[in-house]
Amino acid sequence: MISRFSVCSPTDSRYLVKELNRYLSAEAFVRYKAMVEKALVETWAKRGICPKDVAREIAAAADSVTAQEVAEEERRVIHDIRALVNVIRSKVSDQAKPYVHLTATSYDIVDTANMLRYKQAVESVIIPDMVKLERIWIELARRERDTVQIGRTHGLFAEPMTFGFALAQYVNRWGNRILGLKESSQSLVGKFSGAVGAYNASSLFIKDPEEFEREVLSSLGLRPAIVSTQIVPPEPTTDLIHSVVSAWGVLANFSRDMRHLQRSEIGEVGEAFEEERVGSSTMPHKRNPESFENIESLWKEFVPRMTTKYLDQVSEHQRDLTNSASQRYDPEFLMAFDFCVRRLCKVCQKLVVDKTNMAKNLDLALPSIGAEPLYVLLASAGHPDAHECVRRLSLESSRVGRSLVNLALSDQSLQPYLKKLTSKQLELIRDPSKYLGIASSKVDEVLAHWEKRLKEEGLW
Repeated sequence: MISRFSVCSPTDSRYLVKELNRYLSAEAFVRYKAMVEKALVETWAKRGICPKDVAREIAAAADSVTAQEVAEEERRVIHDIRALVNVIRSKVSDQAKPYVHLTATSYDIVDTANMLRYKQAVESVIIPDMVKLERIWIELARRERDTVQIGRTHGLFAEPMTFGFALAQYVNRWGNRILGLKESSQSLVGKFSGAVGAYNASSLFIKDPEEFEREVLSSLGLRPAIVSTQIVPPEPTTDLIHSVVSAWGVLANFSRDMRHLQRSEIGEVGEAFEEERVGSSTMPHKRNPESFENIESLWKEFVPRMTTKYLDQVSEHQRDLTNSASQRYDPEFLMAFDFCVRRLCKVCQKLVVDKTNMAKNLDLALPSIGAEPLYVLLASAGHPDAHECVRRLSLESSRVGRSLVNLALSDQSLQPYLKKLTSKQLELIRDPSKYLGIASSKVDEVLAHWEKRLKEEGLW
């Protein structure tokens, strides 16, 4: 067995999700290609082209193929699919040999195997992991529904809201990404249409080659592309990887937000820190937001690779080999992405929320954050230039060190307008920490929406 320390890619040595290996490893790829060869010969047997006992013999041989055997044969023939075919043929009788790979071109096998394993990896492992994270975020948002926090725009104090409301934004974005990845995985298609996609070889034997293609692919749980060249249309896999990258951006955004909230001078949230964990090799006091940083770092690595997927859309005429090497890295997208999903699940299950620091930071903001409700309410009371008035008061507040609210309430020119306000409106001006809009009830609405929607999709 190859040691994790002998591999080159950090995806294998550091960011491996073992449950995905059965779909995404090089060994799995060989197994899936053999699975497609098996489906092909079994469908020929159903059509009466291949004797059933021969089909069973070939199917058993395909099931027994190992990646090592194929690799050794590939070193001899310098062709991956011919190597697979030769290994299968070496395990069957002379009577069976002609039916191995009958009418197939290499990418009938390769593309169909890839589409099948990516679809199964996404639906069996990745989407359930994404749903788990959605559950954790929903639970966290519900718990922090009424925890008042100062909102920030451009890194500066803005208006009060609740931490649950901040989390609900991610619940919504992530829910949409779950559905997007589900849709893109269900759109993956296979092919059995031959060397240029025109069903030349299969048409030698049957009058309905498209129906035959549907039968082969249906036995594998796939649909055929409406039309292919030697390869399946590249857009379904492009869309799949785009869905992954788009979802990854949500993880990166969440991680950056949490990382900044963990800053020493803010201290509103933090990763739980195990007793034996070391934050720095030289500063023993450090408790770094390394999980959040790691997720953003992986996102930075893989986002630029999306350009390669767009470049893979271009293949000359009925196909060339310019996507042959680049598409072999597609499994890394899925593997590293799911690693990030799982890491964030672990962190968010134990996320430390410091309500004391949230309240302290809100207090720091209070002298200035009443500007919006003051301006809006003065305008509603008939002030002809309320925005400019409050802007000037804000400047004076900074200059003289008095709160905006105190300056406004003591300004005689504003008394005629302030007298028109209700006691509730005046209370919001005096205590902007209560200026929360519908933040809490919006949390309820968002969480209920996604619980219902994911149940309807059969994912909850």
